[in-house]
Amino acid sequence: MLTASNERLDIDLLVLPETNLILLASVIEPLRGANRIAGSEIYRWRVFTSEGEPVETTSHLAVSAEGPFRPQRDAAPLFVVASYNWQRSATSSLKMQLSQTARYRSFIAGIESGTWLLAESSLLDDVSATIHWEDFEEFSAAYPQVRCVQDRFVIDGKRITTSGSLPTIDLMLEVIRRRQGYSLALEVSRLFSYQQAPFQLTDGSLSPATAGLDMRDPRVAQAVRMMEENIEQPLVLTRLARRVGVSARHLQGLFQESLGAPPHVHYIALRLNAARRKVIETRSSLADIAAATGFNSASAFARSYRASFSESPSETRRRLRARSVAMSSAS
Repeated sequence: MLTASNERLDIDLLVLPETNLILLASVIEPLRGANRIAGSEIYRWRVFTSEGEPVETTSHLAVSAEGPFRPQRDAAPLFVVASYNWQRSATSSLKMQLSQTARYRSFIAGIESGTWLLAESSLLDDVSATIHWEDFEEFSAAYPQVRCVQDRFVIDGKRITTSGSLPTIDLMLEVIRRRQGYSLALEVSRLFSYQQAPFQLTDGSLSPATAGLDMRDPRVAQAVRMMEENIEQPLVLTRLARRVGVSARHLQGLFQESLGAPPHVHYIALRLNAARRKVIETRSSLADIAAATGFNSASAFARSYRASFSESPSETRRRLRARSVAMSSAS
């Protein structure tokens, strides 16, 4: 789930009663957005409940399920999603089911209060994990065998935990980044106008720092705005830095601290995402798209596009055209 791949990833969700609707959406919506932007189903999810019946969220909106959660030899990642009164669902039967299915799952994630369920099922022993800040002290005291850390999300081996709804979006963006790259993850975050925590550019086991990409540093915000306003004729780093009043080296450090990526990585992602939208949404020639997004030739554009999206611009158009024809024939 956390290595580069363009194969479809299937994810199972076990949703408990009294889950926040926004928490469930924090898992699903970034994946839906990634599918939409990629123009293909690179993520698919199934929702299960303890007994297979719809469960009511705290918003009094029921979430339907594909069926009851049962232990199985399925290797798909399992996300246990819970918010309030998780104790009511922590039956001996459910804890046993979680322990049994953990033998086969590539990853098991505790989403917010789902972390309690994993700890109760002895699935976080000797593992680093996080929990909602309101529960941190109580959780730490209840499970001394768990290495509790105060972070937005934590990935430790085959266990993943998150500390709330927005940190869960951070996690899903990190999954997308690791699988499909910085460009797609950035575009998904922009789809929701979401200011995510810095992307983790190493393969360490723990999550990124908690400082969000919230543009609190006006120099980073100004540089990003200039990048967005100069897609067709990209500005060189030294010029960007001079305009915001710092050295090029200092600007690189500011970007790394705020975004978790150097300026050139962020800039090329903005340009390639703009190009991809034109490839998908317009009939412009690839040469025109290359020129409109700052590439000096169609071949240079095609190379960068393929490196980022694992297919050429023409392949993107052919694939989407074939899918459109197939959908028209089916209807």
